[in-house]
Amino acid sequence: MRNGDILDKQKYPSPHPDIDLHLVTYWSGGLKVKGLLAEPKKEGTYDGFLYLRGGIKGVGMVRPGRIVQFASEGFVVMAPFYRGNQGGEGNEDFAGEDREDALSAIDLLMRNPKTDEERIHVFGFSRGGVMALIAGNERSDVCSVVTWGGVSDMLLTYEEREDLRRMMKRVIGGSPNKRPDAYSFRTPLNNLEKLQAPLLIIHGVKDHNVSVEHSYLLEKRALGLGKRAEAWYFEEFTHYFPPHINRETVERLTQWMKRQPSV
Repeated sequence: MRNGDILDKQKYPSPHPDIDLHLVTYWSGGLKVKGLLAEPKKEGTYDGFLYLRGGIKGVGMVRPGRIVQFASEGFVVMAPFYRGNQGGEGNEDFAGEDREDALSAIDLLMRNPKTDEERIHVFGFSRGGVMALIAGNERSDVCSVVTWGGVSDMLLTYEEREDLRRMMKRVIGGSPNKRPDAYSFRTPLNNLEKLQAPLLIIHGVKDHNVSVEHSYLLEKRALGLGKRAEAWYFEEFTHYFPPHINRETVERLTQWMKRQPSV
């Protein structure tokens, strides 16, 4: 059994007539993990799109409408639920061992007959931003990485979000003072020199869930390392954009992805 192998694939109700949606169970680091796979019905080869959700457990769960929104822009989209969710095996680890679920999903996309294996993009929202950056650092075979309102520094998250500290100590194994190694392991800024793909950073400046400081730090570090990085900051918005701006930004970022060179 290889990471990314699909073990089960079941039809799932799709909100779009031109997009097929499936609930899949795939192999990831010795565990059966679940996620949603969206594929355009029209014959052809498409770019792959790894969608990495925010939140933890039931908070920030993958929404079919969001996945289909990206698929309708001309992508095969895979969205892991992460281990321990929706009947999947194991326990979610907040960008720890569950990073394997993102990396294995890249392999799943590459083996999809409708996907161009040289054109896999990684997208992360909120907590998914840290997962996307980790995937970009670990895999040289992705052709772009996008973070939207994304975490880049786990220590900064602990400092900013008092309401998350109990959860973080439980999942990560203690506070940053007790487990500095565990927080460093979950902070992709520390390994950004490994990133080879172009990076796009999107953030609302008034974001109170994930402060824009995460993106400022990321942009500064990426440019300092000579990485191909671009940032779109929205002065008037928070963690969530108005629907029409959201749609425009989705269209804009997917066009940006398609302009990036193949691996």
